[in-house]
Amino acid sequence: MNVAPKSVSASIEIRSIDYVPDDERHGGLLSQFTLWLAANLQITAIVTGALAVVLGGDVFWSLIGLFAGQLIGGAIMALHAAQGPQLGLPQMISCRVQFGVYGAIIPMVAVCLMYIGFSASGCVLAGQALSQLLKVDEGVAIVLFSICIVVVTLFGYRFIHAIGRVASVVGVAAFSYMFYRLFAGHDVSALLANRHFSGSAFLLAMSLSASWQIAYGPYVADYSRYLPRNTSVPRVFAAVGLGSVIGSQISMSFGVLAAALAGNEFEHHEVAYIVGLGATGAAAMFRRSFVGAVAVEGQLFDEDFFAYREDADLAWRGQLMGWKCLYAPAAVAWHVRRVTPERREDLPLVINWHSVKNRFLMRGKNASGWLCWKLFWPVAWRDLMVLGYAIVRDRRLLSAISDPLRNIGSIRRKRKIIQARRRVPDRDLIWWFSDTPRAIDAGVAIEAVSVGASSVDNDLLAGDRS
Repeated sequence: MNVAPKSVSASIEIRSIDYVPDDERHGGLLSQFTLWLAANLQITAIVTGALAVVLGGDVFWSLIGLFAGQLIGGAIMALHAAQGPQLGLPQMISCRVQFGVYGAIIPMVAVCLMYIGFSASGCVLAGQALSQLLKVDEGVAIVLFSICIVVVTLFGYRFIHAIGRVASVVGVAAFSYMFYRLFAGHDVSALLANRHFSGSAFLLAMSLSASWQIAYGPYVADYSRYLPRNTSVPRVFAAVGLGSVIGSQISMSFGVLAAALAGNEFEHHEVAYIVGLGATGAAAMFRRSFVGAVAVEGQLFDEDFFAYREDADLAWRGQLMGWKCLYAPAAVAWHVRRVTPERREDLPLVINWHSVKNRFLMRGKNASGWLCWKLFWPVAWRDLMVLGYAIVRDRRLLSAISDPLRNIGSIRRKRKIIQARRRVPDRDLIWWFSDTPRAIDAGVAIEAVSVGASSVDNDLLAGDRS
């Protein structure tokens, strides 16, 4: 058995599957708790929890079933963890007591296959998420994530626990924000009230979470074996069990709610939805419930617009009322555009007139004072460009700029209705008006109400760049 100086063990892992001598034991129960909390605040757990709904369960009983399974599986997993300080051995080495030196080969082979499957699925999902964040190919992202895992493994126990302490704080903050967005933008209480108990679906939810916890059993003691031998067994059981149960229940609960709100759109889009402010009118699909929810005075598209920007007005209105848009890059639609910047002077007056008028009409109905203040300089610059074009090139457009003032009564009436229904603050929407699109995690983009097959028009204040 290898023996190495303690100074080495503080940097590079040297024990691997070896016995940890008493004089090298260290660590505390808080690190065990944060390690297993952080280990379960992850995307694979979200997707696993979502399966309870995807495979037929309702939200309420799926959450109950998942929690029951967590308790059962978590207790079994934590009992294995409690052995670590007493034996100082990895779990699969200690199983030789039950199976014998050669007999232990059978469970070890099974566990190695499980490691491969779990690592593969985790690397793929994490790689997809990393791909969205870094805007790189998924294959490259998976390789990058795998390299990070190898590096963490080389540094070993101390480094893993240090990461666990940081990741637990970051994970709790991230999930708190995602749950806030989810509850702020959707009627979750309606999902919880829709209860239809099914024994098979309930058992499925229990089996998903129980098997998730039990799957940690073959290696949970690998992390607790470094604790001093005199560490309280019940406290090890509680620290590891609570960390794992709480973390996985948070992730799986979010997966359940996300899958229920997204419906069939969740499957195959688990990692991230690419979200835009709204779909261009060239190719859009709207849910029937969306049409009824956002119509103002019986009109989905505001008839005061007559033509141009009415799709952007609808998208902005929908976002204010808590709806989301899913951009489907795989969908293809052919749209012959006549209104392009280089052809502006050749277009009929009616097109340019309504285009100029509607940019101010849309802003009067939807924009708040706070949003206008935050975007003052880019919007003012664009308005000056429009005004300058009208003065220098076509003074007939000046009436389009003043037309919203003549219809101020209609604008105020519709604005009052829209603002009374709004559910999302401007601080959550301001980035829609930026020049850089952003990918949203599945937990955020869970109410896709319109699917655009061509580019998303998010230039609602500063003008059409298409």
